[in-house]
Amino acid sequence: MKQYSQVAVVFGLALIAFPGIAVSLPSIDISIGAAEEPEKLVSGLKIVGLLTILAMAPAIIMTVTSFTRIVIVFSFLRQAIGTQAVPPNQVVIGLSLFLTMFVMAPVGERINTEAIVPYREGRLSDGEAFDSAMRPLREFMLVHTREKDLAMFYEVSSLPLPNTAEEVSMKTLVPAFVISELKTAFEMGFMLFVPFIVLDIAIASMLMSMGMIMLPPMLISLPLKLMLFVVADGWNLVVGSMLRSFTVTS
Repeated sequence: MKQYSQVAVVFGLALIAFPGIAVSLPSIDISIGAAEEPEKLVSGLKIVGLLTILAMAPAIIMTVTSFTRIVIVFSFLRQAIGTQAVPPNQVVIGLSLFLTMFVMAPVGERINTEAIVPYREGRLSDGEAFDSAMRPLREFMLVHTREKDLAMFYEVSSLPLPNTAEEVSMKTLVPAFVISELKTAFEMGFMLFVPFIVLDIAIASMLMSMGMIMLPPMLISLPLKLMLFVVADGWNLVVGSMLRSFTVTS
């Protein structure tokens, strides 16, 4: 059951990161009754394990891919401009998912070439396919994980530091990767806030010097911030900077 769950994770990661992969799934006949043979009981447990992995797939995808950084930066951008509901959450999440698939496409191609295709051809067992699929994903996560964060988890768990990348366990790498992504996203969010904060301060100082204390500064600064963002082609700059932040260090 454990090996079957591992293969289910591999297939889920490949389908999300590289949606062009064509995977043929076997037909499943589910019925409830007394198990006459041990093999039938094992098959039933495998189905339960597969359904459990599918239920956890969204959380897994969000924590081991570039989705965390992208969606947080977009949230900071929306708050910096001052449009609390524009663009809507559905648009932000949808754009983040498609950008995540774009960033993770090379990883998905390697998973398909090194794990899924050999597994379908019978050249790899369940465990070997899982290890082969985790290798490119581990390399991607290690590139974007700070050594300080990774060392902190090893120190807390009282585990010896690994000597090679293959020795890094996923249970330690995943939380360290998420923390590193949060730090990077907050740094990018701070850089986004700076020009808009300067504009807000300038507008507030101008209104106060003119004696227009009762006029909310946001009423004047919001159109100006939108104009500044459009004139500077902000979406191209923000999205391009995020994509380059993944490719430069990869």
